[in-house]
Amino acid sequence: MHGVTSGESVRPLIPLFFPILLCLTCLFNLEFVRRRVLRFVCWDGALTPLLPSLGDSPGILWLMGCFSVSVEHDREFHHQRCHYREFRFDLSRIPEGEAVTAAEFRIYKDYIRERFDNETFQISVYQVLQEHPGRDSDLFLLDSRTIWAAEEGWLVFDITATSNHWVVNPQHNLGLQLSVESIDGQSINPKLAGLIGRHGPQNKQPFTVAFFKATEVHLRSIRSTGGKQRSQNRSKTPKNQEAFRVSNIAENSSSDQRQACKKHELYVSFRDLGWQDWIIAPEGYAAYYCEGECAFPLNSYMNATNHAIVQTLVHFINPETVPKPCCAPTQLNAISVLYFDDSSNVILKKYRNMVVRACGCH
Repeated sequence: MHGVTSGESVRPLIPLFFPILLCLTCLFNLEFVRRRVLRFVCWDGALTPLLPSLGDSPGILWLMGCFSVSVEHDREFHHQRCHYREFRFDLSRIPEGEAVTAAEFRIYKDYIRERFDNETFQISVYQVLQEHPGRDSDLFLLDSRTIWAAEEGWLVFDITATSNHWVVNPQHNLGLQLSVESIDGQSINPKLAGLIGRHGPQNKQPFTVAFFKATEVHLRSIRSTGGKQRSQNRSKTPKNQEAFRVSNIAENSSSDQRQACKKHELYVSFRDLGWQDWIIAPEGYAAYYCEGECAFPLNSYMNATNHAIVQTLVHFINPETVPKPCCAPTQLNAISVLYFDDSSNVILKKYRNMVVRACGCH
């Protein structure tokens, strides 16, 4: 049985796990982590743990960070047979000088069975550019998702495009507008579609997650907790101190986003495969395929599993430990094929898992 029994042995490990704890808190909204761990964390240029038991603890190697923000305002509107909701968040907590590399809006959708059974919804999230009395606001589409009415769980929307703008110009933060439409373009009340607002259960209330990366990170050596005052240590440079320049992280992140894991077009022709003699119909079908990077941070459209999120964090901190997650289908649909069997009988058969419906990181 392996374990650590010495308090001194545990101390050097704590800073290493703070980035993972913090990001898991943001990603999964884990209140127990927020209460028991993050209360010891404060912003001081880079993120540094102020744990009384650690004394003069080494600084965290902070190549990334994140935080979540709950909804401040949540209003529902009904205008000329159109239904939508507006959400506003306070992003002033982002440390000064940090650039947002990714930001997500997360809202929970409950299971609904009446009225919309087997229907498809188009959920769109817009940035409110300008408000006008007596008429619709000027909007900019940030992200949209198509889901089944019966789906349940957290929906994630990419709002990176507006977050940095709001940080630099907080007076332009007029919030987000969310709308729900049926497949034929009919406006649907978000509440009837199962979307939970600010007044829903605490563990299902909407929130945003912001990811950022520092332009310069310092890794301090481990020092003894006794015999020296914190102020004295600040004035001296440790022998083993190293400075890591990571100014190109933002560029690498944007490159990963451009090539991120997603669904691509692929049409399969049975004639091109030489199967036209035994397949009667269809002549072919849209199969699609998955390709792209699963790089940190995993954006909303990557449909990442919890395991993939943790693996990505571990890879980000130590790339030699594990590889990045892989881009693969997360949802597949069936197709019906009419064909001749070996006895020349005409058979209609449904083949499962033939069409990629969605891709994600695994």
